Amino acid sequence: MRRKIPNLLSLLRLAAAPLLFFLLWRGYWGWALWTIALAALTDALDGFLARRFDAQSRGGEVLDPIADKALLSGGFLALAFNGRIEPWLAALVVGRDALILSFALVALLRASGKRFPPSGWGKASTVFQALLVIALVLKLAAAMPGPVVTILKWGTAALTAWSGIDYARRAIGQS
Repeated sequence: MRRKIPNLLSLLRLAAAPLLFFLLWRGYWGWALWTIALAALTDALDGFLARRFDAQSRGGEVLDPIADKALLSGGFLALAFNGRIEPWLAALVVGRDALILSFALVALLRASGKRFPPSGWGKASTVFQALLVIALVLKLAAAMPGPVVTILKWGTAALTAWSGIDYARRAIGQS
């Protein structure tokens, strides 16, 4: 049973994605912060427990990034829908995630057994995306200074674009 806990935590995070989308879209900033905190906790905990219980699995390897992408893409879409971020930034984040998922799907359909692990650029991009959503929600909930959000916005845009290019380069190199 304990070997299933990491995947259950990833499923819980995935299930939280529609809730986070709704909270961000409707502007319930305090509740959104709690949902983000829960998602961050389950993300850290599922990886720790998978290593601790030697419960790494192919399913978990796929489920974990899907949950992350659902939370972040949904968060960026909700924030764009309610006018809190520019639509081009949401399109960049969602577009990169769609690109990555399509490369992973192609690799899976080829049944080559090749994995499409995250790159360092992809991880950095995901961290900046998450920090931007958190900083923006903090700004809206508790008046965080604007320059932090601006720096994170442009860092997110640059890293998201660059990591998308890097993933495309890697995918083409594997074909």
